Amino acid sequence: MKAVILAAGEGRRLRPFTETMPKVMLPVANKPMLEYVIDAVKTSGINEIVLVVGYKKEVIMDYFKDYEDINITYVIQEKQLGTAHALLQTKDLIDGDFLVLSGDNIIDHRGIEKLLKEKSKYSMLIKEHVHPSKYGVVVVEKNILKEIVEKPSEEGEKFISTGIFKFPDSIFEKVEEITSQGVYELTDVIQSVVDRGEKIRSIRSDFWMDIVYPWDLLIVNERMLHTTKTSTSGVIENGVTMKGPISVGENTKIYAGSYISGPVVIGDGCEIGPNACIFPSTTIGNNAVVHPFSEIRNSVIMNDVHIGSNSFVSHSVIGRGSVIGGNFSSIAGKATIEIEEEFNKLDNIGVMIAEDCVIGSNVVVEPGMLIGRGCEISSLKRIMKNIASQSNVM
Repeated sequence: MKAVILAAGEGRRLRPFTETMPKVMLPVANKPMLEYVIDAVKTSGINEIVLVVGYKKEVIMDYFKDYEDINITYVIQEKQLGTAHALLQTKDLIDGDFLVLSGDNIIDHRGIEKLLKEKSKYSMLIKEHVHPSKYGVVVVEKNILKEIVEKPSEEGEKFISTGIFKFPDSIFEKVEEITSQGVYELTDVIQSVVDRGEKIRSIRSDFWMDIVYPWDLLIVNERMLHTTKTSTSGVIENGVTMKGPISVGENTKIYAGSYISGPVVIGDGCEIGPNACIFPSTTIGNNAVVHPFSEIRNSVIMNDVHIGSNSFVSHSVIGRGSVIGGNFSSIAGKATIEIEEEFNKLDNIGVMIAEDCVIGSNVVVEPGMLIGRGCEISSLKRIMKNIASQSNVM
């Protein structure tokens, strides 16, 4: 059996982090989201994947070019019209039953194995969710799907579609019929199958997470870090205190006087300290530098980031290649953030800085600020509003 993974979209609500990479490549515990999906598929025993790519496809294809133990065939969706349209691009490569998965969710092999064992012609994974308005809500009766409602207005805990299905190859007839009418989402295909009297069996997923907004990276990263196992490949100097599960990558140096409390993952080729403090639920990417007397809490620090001395970073996301001067402070607190004309109230959020920013010393950032990619911020500034990409704050 083959697995089709849909990974062509951008992830507009995750801007500015998706301006240069697709959503599926954003890191969680130092691995792209898509890698978790592929690993789950591989662990479930499937060794052939059809990967639908589109937006910034080169980033995906370059990362997985040497991926072992599984055969990946790429299909390009030139225009990202929708999930049904993306699936249609794989028609000539599918023969028999197959799985469909989203590349921008975190899933484990257990859910996939449940689908593989299911004997029904059509089946899907569903999950309870407290914010169903971003998804397709499912109405189920005796585990049989009765209706799927795309992005309902009312909130409250409901079962949603995870976007993970097992289909026969005959589904492509219905996909062609729906897309020929100018409708391009898989939820519409699923509803048309139900309307014709076909039974779609629903299976509850034990483990499934999605990232919709930039701050979701912190939530999902924290949960995945709780699966961290202690592993030390770098150099740990005398006088370093380490507690809890901590993973330290190759050629990384942790200098004397530093304090690290897990779960924490630190990548390859990093330099931490001396006298730096890294607190739980923090991920630090490859080739990052945390200078002396700095403190990082519950944050995602991507590859090639430099954080100056005496800095404080809390509940924040810092994009790859950003360089931050000394005495930087990201204040974590309550904030209301507008994205795509939606207002989101958060209780404890710091700053979200996209890639390749250069920030001077003694900069303070208010809670919930979004700083776009390639920005330059001079020293001694207090950032109290969002900064668009490629901006200079002098």
